[in-house]
Amino acid sequence: MAGESSDYLFDVSILRSLDVSEIERRLTLPLGASVLAPGPGLVVRPLSLLDYSKGYTSVLEQLTAVGDVTEKSFKETFNKMKSCENTYYVTVIEDTNTGEVIGTGTLLIEQKIIHSCASRGRLEDIVVSDVYRGKQLGKLLVLLLTQLSKTLNCYKVSLDCKDSNRPFYEGVGYKRDEGNSNFMVIRYR
Repeated sequence: MAGESSDYLFDVSILRSLDVSEIERRLTLPLGASVLAPGPGLVVRPLSLLDYSKGYTSVLEQLTAVGDVTEKSFKETFNKMKSCENTYYVTVIEDTNTGEVIGTGTLLIEQKIIHSCASRGRLEDIVVSDVYRGKQLGKLLVLLLTQLSKTLNCYKVSLDCKDSNRPFYEGVGYKRDEGNSNFMVIRYR
């Protein structure tokens, strides 16, 4: 894997130690591939301090407006996130043949007082480069981060998505929370 372990947002051993047997059953991976190496030259790993230069923000732009993110502001934000241990699990898929980040997803762990001071997981910013879509990489990211939330003992994991993306998320086990499926927001930008 590229980069030093200190360059990663979280310890890569967390991903390596996950029980991925259920994920493997739900995906059709190419021969010789695995959850953390899902195709020729593809590697699933934590976000790295070096990923700004590997097109991380370009992939995010295929999901939403990213704004003006300089390398300096990327590194500052990365370090703020890293200082919040056991909170941010930004995971990327890198094509090591091109040196580009081609997919990403975030598991955010929210500490709660309710449920006996349990943790809640939230999936955010799931996107795969349009060039790589149709290879089950988005499904892989969602299943992997969902499994990570379970391994980290979250009492639940949730996500917000556009109506048009609901069938995708329902296909990997997510469902509307009856009586609690309203997404409310106040936007400042």
